[in-house]
Amino acid sequence: MIMLEGKVALVTGAAGGIGKATALAMAREGAKVVIGDIDEDGGQLTVEEIKNMGGDAMFVKCNMADSIQVENMVSALLDKYGRLDCAHNNAGIEGAADLTAEYEESEFDKVISINLKGVWLCMKYEIRAMLLNGGGSIVNTSSALGKVGIANLPAYVASKHGVIGLTRAGALDHAAQGLRINAVAPGVIDTPLMARRIEEMPEIEAPLKAAHPIGRLGTPEEVAEAVVWLNSDAAS
Repeated sequence: MIMLEGKVALVTGAAGGIGKATALAMAREGAKVVIGDIDEDGGQLTVEEIKNMGGDAMFVKCNMADSIQVENMVSALLDKYGRLDCAHNNAGIEGAADLTAEYEESEFDKVISINLKGVWLCMKYEIRAMLLNGGGSIVNTSSALGKVGIANLPAYVASKHGVIGLTRAGALDHAAQGLRINAVAPGVIDTPLMARRIEEMPEIEAPLKAAHPIGRLGTPEEVAEAVVWLNSDAAS
């Protein structure tokens, strides 16, 4: 069964990592995919890969912390495809590492504006678009650190806890209108960013793997499969 046949999907932060894997998986499952990202080169490469698979995709450059840009992204999507059926709000940053009492206010604001406010802005305009066609499905990317704490990442941890709360609130607000809103909370995923960090600090690789009962890091493709399923009618 092709799970997303005939659907239009939006994936943010799809220039690489989990977002790119999700965009490719959604295209494989029959969706027309809109890539939203601040990274134009990476986003266009994802579009090219989808088209090379025989799929249909477009790129929209967007800073998810900017309400006008997010609104314009969704408007461009509707102009192109006429509807929005599902979305993966995945764009986010880790931010600087520092003690809570030493954390720079500007850095805290930056992380929250992208990771939490950005998810809310995307939901706001996605929900409005989905309701034009009677509903849809949204999946937000939180983190395992959205359920537990870790030292030296106060803004990131707060933002990912916030995404879970926002997801729960939005799901309750709009369930009766035919909208499903869920979140995934991955552990440490073997993305290009993580590979660079391990290359810089090889001593962190073994403890990171040991922190997972499975004994290894997750892959972007594993998260993508969960997101695709949650956005499909199989998860109704």
